[in-house]
Amino acid sequence: MNVASEIEQKLRDHFAPSHLVVDDESAAHAGHAGAPDGGESHFRVEIVASVFEPMTRIARHRAIHAALGKDLVTRIHALALHVNA
Repeated sequence: MNVASEIEQKLRDHFAPSHLVVDDESAAHAGHAGAPDGGESHFRVEIVASVFEPMTRIARHRAIHAALGKDLVTRIHALALHVNA
């Protein structure tokens, strides 16, 4: 399973979002420090889920990082999050 699919599956399992888009933007960062040759390092996530409604922006980001887990997060060089309730 590729990293984008792992991200999507974990976020769907944890948050049951009404909207979820996971874009692999690694190609735009090829040659950039920290970007591995094989890609799968830079991602943009748009997620909408009611569970985020009472949370602050920081709490939302922490919840997403916790849902993804340390092992997956450490394989990602950049993760842009756009989170809404």
